[in-house]
Amino acid sequence: MKKLRFLVSLTTDDNDYQVEQAKSAEQMARQLGVDIQTVYADNDAITQSTQILKAIQADETQRPDAVVFEPVGGTALPQVARAAVAAGVGWAVLNRDASYIPELRRSSSAPVFGVSSDHLEIGRIQGRQFAALLPKGGSILYIQGPAENSAAKERTTGMQETKPSNIHFTLLRAQWTEESAQRSVRSWLKLSTSQKATIDVIGAQDDSMAIGARKAFEELPNESEQERWLKLPFTGCDGLPKTGEAWVRSGLLAATVFVPPNTGMAIDMLFQAIQNRKPAAERALTVPVSIPALEQLKPR
Repeated sequence: MKKLRFLVSLTTDDNDYQVEQAKSAEQMARQLGVDIQTVYADNDAITQSTQILKAIQADETQRPDAVVFEPVGGTALPQVARAAVAAGVGWAVLNRDASYIPELRRSSSAPVFGVSSDHLEIGRIQGRQFAALLPKGGSILYIQGPAENSAAKERTTGMQETKPSNIHFTLLRAQWTEESAQRSVRSWLKLSTSQKATIDVIGAQDDSMAIGARKAFEELPNESEQERWLKLPFTGCDGLPKTGEAWVRSGLLAATVFVPPNTGMAIDMLFQAIQNRKPAAERALTVPVSIPALEQLKPR
């Protein structure tokens, strides 16, 4: 039986969740006896498109049997997806609703599907965390992922669904990395509006961005100002054992949302579809969990 070969395309190697995505892919590949190659796009959609096309257009002996990828930009590379399917290459999209999936599934002999974290539910959990931290209401400095990213938008929508109406938020944007959040908060602190703002919680859509925000406040030259900001509860998402979960235990974060990596699930689904002829569902979701449990969160 032919040994399957998959290409895993991730957004960046400078994000703890993406690093865990790579580990999850490697673990499942070893378990199934699949060869994988993991590439990173450095948060650049053109780089990602070029990397995947190069693999798809390679000689048949070098071409992957399937591509598992987490899109960088606002689209999930529809032209590249069609090129993959035309070459008989399976296609699994991570953490993005790709509108072309139903159409490609109708015309493709190769498996085509999406696997996602439940981003709406992640946002809802974060909204409930804010409610537990601020039972009398208050204000949040909320750091969202990229504006064009559907995961970031869904997390914000979910958060707005469950946060009480007496909790208001100021929105900043970053690129899912510690450094980008640090820059975003640093720029906000230079605005006159930040001097007048009363903020009770710092909430980020990603643990590394929450830590980047902390680092921006640590740079403040005024020690009493620095102390005031750093005393606030910081929350994030992803909750991975060595980062977000560990930061909650150490007190750097007040809370996070555990988001299970989904590359392993995608690789298993591709393997079952190609090797065992088991049809893949059009969409599969992982289940997020609050860390700590909501009832254990101490009100600010």
